[in-house]
Amino acid sequence: MTGPLDGILVVDLTRALAGPHAAMMLGDLGARVIKVESPGTGDDTRGWGPPFVQPPALPDQTHRESTYFLSANRNKESITLDLKDEGDATVLTELLRRADVLLENFRPGTLTRLGFGTDVLAELNPRLVQLSISGFGHDGPEGGRAGYDQIAQGEAGLMSLTGSGPEDPQRVGVPIGDLLAGMYGAYGVLAALHERERTGRGQVVRTSLLAAIVGVHAFQGTAWTVAGKVGSAQGNHHPSIAPYGLFRCSGGSVQLSCGSESLWRRLCTEFGLDPAAPGMETNGERVENRDRVIALLEDAFAGIAAEDLLARLDAAGIPAGKVRTVDEVYGWDQTLSQGLLVDVDHATLGRVQLPGPPLRFFAPSADGETETTRREHTAPPVLGADGDAIRAWLSGSGS
Repeated sequence: MTGPLDGILVVDLTRALAGPHAAMMLGDLGARVIKVESPGTGDDTRGWGPPFVQPPALPDQTHRESTYFLSANRNKESITLDLKDEGDATVLTELLRRADVLLENFRPGTLTRLGFGTDVLAELNPRLVQLSISGFGHDGPEGGRAGYDQIAQGEAGLMSLTGSGPEDPQRVGVPIGDLLAGMYGAYGVLAALHERERTGRGQVVRTSLLAAIVGVHAFQGTAWTVAGKVGSAQGNHHPSIAPYGLFRCSGGSVQLSCGSESLWRRLCTEFGLDPAAPGMETNGERVENRDRVIALLEDAFAGIAAEDLLARLDAAGIPAGKVRTVDEVYGWDQTLSQGLLVDVDHATLGRVQLPGPPLRFFAPSADGETETTRREHTAPPVLGADGDAIRAWLSGSGS
């Protein structure tokens, strides 16, 4: 199990999604990730469903597996520890002495109450990099609030930008605040590990669901901070580019993007439209007249089937695509070509497929490139599966 982080030990105290996703990203890169779970129940997401999958050889529901848990815990080991128990706290202490990274997403102050505050950890292991993920930040007037993804999507403005229109706020279809916080957290850990090479010391990295969502406001953020314009939901059309969005055609719809004036002229040439018609010549004019642009294009597309329309757009050099269902994505040759499905052997489910890591690595040479991407992955662990082996390793009697 090699990778850029081969030799790095990560202790993962997190549960739900933001922290586990960050830990999984580090595991995908080759780190050894030991997931510490509560005895009996484990990570909250082990009970989140349906869908659940029933192991063929274990028909009772006590052994069913949550697909939610499977989504965020590949390439990890599992040990169960009660952190309020003195003996189990000692096991965690020994893990942390050896660790390079600790991940936690308790509410602010919880780890300190358990006897593992940042000062204690720095004394125990000065090289330890600590990642702490919270809902709304570790300080400030609302720093102690519990963080759940949909609440954070609303509080951080994302829902006001998502939906069919300003009166229809919608959450993103995946827990994007959790996922972004995990990604930013892993990014911060990598930076801290790099700096440790220079200083010899670890540090604390903190992020939150609030920070992660604000961090991706992008042009919607500067529209307000610089221009004083409050963005709102625009449905399936871009607020600053036109045409850019979903357009109806015969029997379906397609998406297209004209991100430059040359693309707009190509689109008009292909479908017999006047690119310099009043109110259409520049992107700014088209944004102001978006409804007219949409109506014009949908009228031109009305007699063309989706597949034929996509072929014409492609031939004209217009970026375009279809809206695929999830099953279509995982059956798409392009998805498969990018290593985005991996086969793993699960302890109770047997051989299963999981969505794969989104990064690939290549070693350049005079003869071209050799892919060095990690190929072998381990399935998310059943609860406590590696506890005995980890304890044996800590005691010096195991590998």
